Amino acid sequence: LSRGPKFQSQSFAYLTIKDRMPQILTKAIDTLHRHKSEFFEKHGEEGVEAEKKAISLLSKLRNELQTDKPIILLVDKCVDTDIWNQYLEYQQSLLSESDGKPRWFFSSWLFVECYMYRRIHEAIIQSPPIHDFDVFKESKDENFFESQESIAMLCSYLQQLPRPLKDLEENQLKDELFKLLQVSLWGNKCDLSLSGGESSSQKTNVISSLEDLKPFIIVNDMECLWSLLSKCKKTSEKAAVVRVDIVLDNSGFELITDLILADFLLSSELATEIHFHGKMIPWFVSDVTVHDFNWTIEQVKHSNHELMSTCGVNWENYIKIGRWIYHDHIFWTLPHSYCAMPQVASDLYAELQKACLIFFKGDLNYRKLAGDRKWGFTVPFHQALSGFHPAPLCSIRTLKAELQVGLRPGQAEQLMASEPTWLTTGKFGVFQFDGPL
Repeated sequence: LSRGPKFQSQSFAYLTIKDRMPQILTKAIDTLHRHKSEFFEKHGEEGVEAEKKAISLLSKLRNELQTDKPIILLVDKCVDTDIWNQYLEYQQSLLSESDGKPRWFFSSWLFVECYMYRRIHEAIIQSPPIHDFDVFKESKDENFFESQESIAMLCSYLQQLPRPLKDLEENQLKDELFKLLQVSLWGNKCDLSLSGGESSSQKTNVISSLEDLKPFIIVNDMECLWSLLSKCKKTSEKAAVVRVDIVLDNSGFELITDLILADFLLSSELATEIHFHGKMIPWFVSDVTVHDFNWTIEQVKHSNHELMSTCGVNWENYIKIGRWIYHDHIFWTLPHSYCAMPQVASDLYAELQKACLIFFKGDLNYRKLAGDRKWGFTVPFHQALSGFHPAPLCSIRTLKAELQVGLRPGQAEQLMASEPTWLTTGKFGVFQFDGPL
């Protein structure tokens, strides 16, 4: 989306690289500074030296970015280092000799954004004993705590639905599913990488806003989701497992909306197992890691709000009995498009093939599903997936990148006329489905 002689100077991609990414690096450096005394208490002088080293590496990275230096190979010794460096060499091979090396402002946006977060990780792991420090943890936790009221409302809503959920009339079951799908969609607005790491918490009652937000859903395949899930439910007596996978995006409020949806799917017996997929390392400021996943459930469980605490207890139990399973894999933090998954991570692709339905949350997943290319707005979603189809899948995202496919003829032009920034503000959302082949 940003390849070419240079980023267009006012494109969202250009402004991300020029402004938001240095801001995120500055915030990471500041976070390390503020934890200096904690590092000293835990590790003595060695901790202080590690903090200095990490800050120095991040400052160097910020300088490379801002002065448009060549992209350099990774030097750490992680499981993904070789794959990353092969990809960097591949990027080099795309350039002619006169172009020289790939540089920050002359490379694909998706690639350089992923590369920055991988270099942040490199700076931290090269600085033992603080090598497991998450520079984004504070802002993720803050988003959770600032959204407490909304979280309590959502948990209360779920707990107060008529029980047992599996006995609800079909129309009521469908209605509640659609509500919680929309809650999960609008939860995706809470993206800290979009706000440069600044607060993006949720402070309103999302359920009561759903009707007002409906006109902003520009692709709505929820009926297809209902059709697939209700069909799976009817055949679940014959099939022992109806598995739904959720490829997660942001922690904080959005993760809660995903857990609420997952709880509903299990309780209503629309699914018998939910598999969550998160990141192995801190990523795009607010993306979910295993630590964030477990920490969130623990916080909800220990809430002094009774119905919220009940949710936490139930969620912990789902994990204990194996009905909720969390996975992570290095592929989610590689720069590759998802159509490369069968070659690059065949084990992950085989795992996803076991699902009846996969939800891909958020913008980064959408960009990787569509290969971050400058597709025409009316290109079918299935075509943009370029052969990626481990199972029926649905993208649930609010738009925060200049990429959208599967629109009706004239729809993009209409949106552009009424809202020139419709592609990037998170105001509009999609449920975009690619069904059984």
